Amino acid sequence: MNRIIVVTGGAGGIGRCIVAHFASQGDSVYFIDQNQQATLTQVEKMRERGWQVTGFVGDVAEKQALEEFAALVLREHPEGIHCLINNACLMRGGILSDCEYEDFLYVQRVGVVAPYMLARLFKDHFQGMGAIVNISSTRAFQSQPDTESYTAAKGGITALTHALAVSLSGIARVNSVAPGWIDTGAYHEEAHYEAVYSTGDTAQHPSGRVGEPADIARVVDFLCDERNSFINGENITVDGGISRLMVYHNDCGWTYEPSASGKDNSFCLFLAVCGISWEKALSSLRKICQRQTGQRILTFLQFL
Repeated sequence: MNRIIVVTGGAGGIGRCIVAHFASQGDSVYFIDQNQQATLTQVEKMRERGWQVTGFVGDVAEKQALEEFAALVLREHPEGIHCLINNACLMRGGILSDCEYEDFLYVQRVGVVAPYMLARLFKDHFQGMGAIVNISSTRAFQSQPDTESYTAAKGGITALTHALAVSLSGIARVNSVAPGWIDTGAYHEEAHYEAVYSTGDTAQHPSGRVGEPADIARVVDFLCDERNSFINGENITVDGGISRLMVYHNDCGWTYEPSASGKDNSFCLFLAVCGISWEKALSSLRKICQRQTGQRILTFLQFL
């Protein structure tokens, strides 16, 4: 398509999939990531496939890195860009694990301030009607304990989306995508990755499966397509329908019980699967942690 696409957090996970998706279509993709080795590796591999990809090593929490990244893109393409995709974010726990002021603030700088600053830096440099797509999360609308740093950032970027859509009227369309459970293992591990799910992992989703990064990349592409310009200021949830699943005590084999610690873990909606015991679900989560070192799940397990 030969568009100029800008992506944050593009060296791994959903961001890496988004970079590959657009580059494979003939777009020129620029991405920023603080992981130097992963950035260099992915750029080399993608260029070997003939894709036009440029990686920039920098921390999006730092104003100077954002300015230098934007300057690089505009120096090589003074005509401007077509799409900005704000993907980068991270988790640093929350109130139960004593997330410090600096850590909480850092997550907001990555997840909310950086998207705002990049929108500001590129707002006068879109070719025609631009498109900004922010990666939010279903965690902007529902929570597990000790996730305040990440949840606040995702709530912030969701609100920032509709604010920018109004402010940038006539300049760029601004929408967000809220992923649910997306297995990003294949976009972090270089060896052959094989996902292993329990029956409950898949059955709890009305769509009958766990999400993949490509599910998100396709929706991002849809929102970047100028033919869909009447969609503006919206958030699209991509979670296999699980956040629409209404489950009460004694539904779908799930029985509410306080945790062993005495805390009411009513957030355990993922146990609303047919016949999955608490012990089996806990065992599956621990296996996922061992395989993927999932920080969010590890944090969650501390309070079971």
